[in-house]
Amino acid sequence: MELAAMKKLLQNTQTRRVNFNAKYNKSKSYYLNKNDITIKNNGESKTKEDDATKKSKNPLRPADNRVSSNFHQLLVDQEAGYLATKAPTIDVGEDKLNDQIKDTLGDNFALRLNELVVDAANAGVAWLHYWLDENSQFRYAIVPPDQVTPIYSTDLNRKLVALRRSYKELEPETAKTYWVHEYWDDETVTVFKSRDEQFNNLEPIEDRFNVYDLTTDELTGTSSVNYHGFGRIPFIAFPKNKEQQPDLFHYKGLIDVYDKIYNGYVNDLDDIQQIFLILKNYDGQDLDEFREDLQRYKSIKVRSMGSGNDSGVDQLAINIPTEARNSMLETTKTNIFVHAQGIDPTDFKTNNATGTAIKMLYSHLELKAAKTEAYFRDALTELVRAIMRWLGISDADSRRINQTWTRTAIQNDVERAQVVSQLANWTSKEAIAKANPIVEDWQEELKDQQEDLKNRNDEYGNPNSLNGDDDDEQEDNKKS
Repeated sequence: MELAAMKKLLQNTQTRRVNFNAKYNKSKSYYLNKNDITIKNNGESKTKEDDATKKSKNPLRPADNRVSSNFHQLLVDQEAGYLATKAPTIDVGEDKLNDQIKDTLGDNFALRLNELVVDAANAGVAWLHYWLDENSQFRYAIVPPDQVTPIYSTDLNRKLVALRRSYKELEPETAKTYWVHEYWDDETVTVFKSRDEQFNNLEPIEDRFNVYDLTTDELTGTSSVNYHGFGRIPFIAFPKNKEQQPDLFHYKGLIDVYDKIYNGYVNDLDDIQQIFLILKNYDGQDLDEFREDLQRYKSIKVRSMGSGNDSGVDQLAINIPTEARNSMLETTKTNIFVHAQGIDPTDFKTNNATGTAIKMLYSHLELKAAKTEAYFRDALTELVRAIMRWLGISDADSRRINQTWTRTAIQNDVERAQVVSQLANWTSKEAIAKANPIVEDWQEELKDQQEDLKNRNDEYGNPNSLNGDDDDEQEDNKKS
């Protein structure tokens, strides 16, 4: 891409990028327990300081506790743990190919998928990038959502036609940071840099990629352009929903209300510890004398003012509407979990729940997880097809790909085992292996069953040799 065209593209996509990152950063702040209630403290939860009274403009209400509630992180991790603790099983119809795909995805694929769920919940969409390393080995990694700005076609297919990736990078020679801007299309990636996001000093990074002679495989120079050779943009979007909106904004207002009520409650408890004495016609010189008399003699002197005298000491305290606040806190917390489609961990106290009761507990979370899974299935299918193309599979783009996702939830294994036992004689081995509560990988379970059957046949399948030994032994006995 030419310099002028790249600059225009960066300017045209900058507003959309800034708006997207503003939502993502707010969502990420809540995920890190830096709610809006802590903005005054630069995102840190703080309780009342010793000198709060001196700084307060209102001497009756000096407390200013600001502690954020970590509901958002709990809800996001709840879905990620429920949906992606165990990696889904991929089946493309060939055991050998299944193993190759599994090896390429790696042992930490479940963790990567968990991170994608978290990113998608915070940003509305997560991004994965794949490439070939210097040994032509297939690699992939998660790209932070705030680095990626996709460009889609305007037709109904919504095809990814280009992609902008912008991020900061350190320049070792000057120890200064600069912005790197990558432009990806289905054939190449072109890299530019700028000192800021105004793009006034935009220029290509000419030494970004090495250029080799295809005939001699010798290094001939460097370039800002690289031909990746995938025939498509090697970035895969993992959207959270159709609108690609973060989860936070479905219930952010409720979290803010909860923080406001909770911290107001704590402030009242701090303020009520301070009792204000109102002196009427005090017969003394100053307040120091008043404190000394009160501490030493447990009494104070007041001056009588004749008839209608109201001399004395009154006490000023703050009353707390405890019942109303407790009720509002409980109602707000309930609404947070309802709107977020999560599970309140303090609301489940049954120790021996049936399978039906457990399903009811997870019903809202299951609805949310199932929707996320539906969008992630398409993205994961695209990743598997990219791996098969790298492996040289001729029908990589048309082969059927089956995915089996496993939920991580509290379950009644006894009930599930009973169902499996009752249906074992009328159900396929594959279905039984998938439903078995003690089996984590049903494909490995079927392989183990075949191996066990083979071992039993090897051990008991040749009885003639045993009988032959017995006959020889009987013949020897006769001769003796």
